[in-house]
Amino acid sequence: MNDNMPWSERIGAAAFYLIPLIESLDFAAFIFRDVPALQLLFVPLVPVIQIYEAIPLGRLIVFFGIFFGVVRNDRFSDFIRFNAMQALLVSIILSISGFLLSLLGPSVGSIPLLFETIINTLFLGVLAIAIYSMVQSVRGERAEIPAISEAADLQSR
Repeated sequence: MNDNMPWSERIGAAAFYLIPLIESLDFAAFIFRDVPALQLLFVPLVPVIQIYEAIPLGRLIVFFGIFFGVVRNDRFSDFIRFNAMQALLVSIILSISGFLLSLLGPSVGSIPLLFETIINTLFLGVLAIAIYSMVQSVRGERAEIPAISEAADLQSR
């Protein structure tokens, strides 16, 4: 644990992971149907989710706001910029996966178990990444995610 890092940076860095976490809810229908108690984890986020979803083009505005306002802004610490970029990359991967699934939907959708497994894996994967990254951020340490962390490091310099 990094005791020298201010708590404001730790909490700020962890907050960026709410973006992919909220966006992963688009893939949560099957798992919430099978494990309804999991929905309780997201109850505290309902007001944030409602605001995020209510803004027209909100996802795009948030993405560019964070990218140009935080990641590319040298006034923020490397820790904040790295975590902001990493959260955006996880969000991008989730968006690309959703797009590919919509293209492959008819062929994959004809095999319901395969489709449901892919959707559940995406949701649970992002949930695990978000929780791990938030915990590491609060500890004042970088969340090392293979390939994504390297790309985030390159973009946030």
